Parts: sequence; C-alpha cells; structure tokens
Amino acid sequence: MVTSDFDMSNMTSFGALYKRKDVRYDLFRSGMTRKMGFAKSEAEIADRAARFLKAELKRANVTYDELAEKLKEHGLSETRNSIAAKLKRGSFPATFLIAVVAVLGIEAVNLSDL
Repeated sequence: MVTSDFDMSNMTSFGALYKRKDVRYDLFRSGMTRKMGFAKSEAEIADRAARFLKAELKRANVTYDELAEKLKEHGLSETRNSIAAKLKRGSFPATFLIAVVAVLGIEAVNLSDL
C-alpha cells in the first residue's frame, strides 16, 4: 500500500481517500487484477451512462435548466428538454458526456462507476 499527497494516476492501481490521504493499492506489484463488470449490450451501456450522469447531476444539485445554461457557456446548445430526452433514451454523443462531466467539475471517471 502506498500513501501519498501526490497524483499517482499513472500507476496501474486503484485508490480511495482515507483520513484525507490518497491511498492507492498497486495492483501490478501485488499481482491482483480488478475486472470491470462491463455491460453486455449497447442498451446496457446507454442505461449505465445515463444513470451515471443523472446521479452526478443530483449529487451536484444541478437541474437540467441549470445544466443547459452551463453548457451554453461552453458552446453547446442544449435545452432542458433536449437534456431530458438524451438522458431518458440513454443515447448521446461522447462530446455531451465529456461536456457534462467537465461542467460538473468531475476530474476523472472510472469505467467501473458506469
């Protein structure tokens, strides 16, 4: 186990915050592997991505109207209705996903969170 206040994101590892320390477990050196339960269909991927964005919006206490305004500031022309439709059907471009993540201030997304 390695504890550090530094960014060690280039390691093959996973980590967590523990008593305000970044704790990383080095999977490469320990011989452990961590498998993602990746989706088995395109529909499942879409559902997971939409649920992830909805949860992050709720966590950030950002409404669809507020998100639309923030996205407009970054050059994306979205409305509350267009955002609701994208998240309802679960299909949207990667640019939308990246823009929403950036607007919410999320620095990293683990695929295991999807």
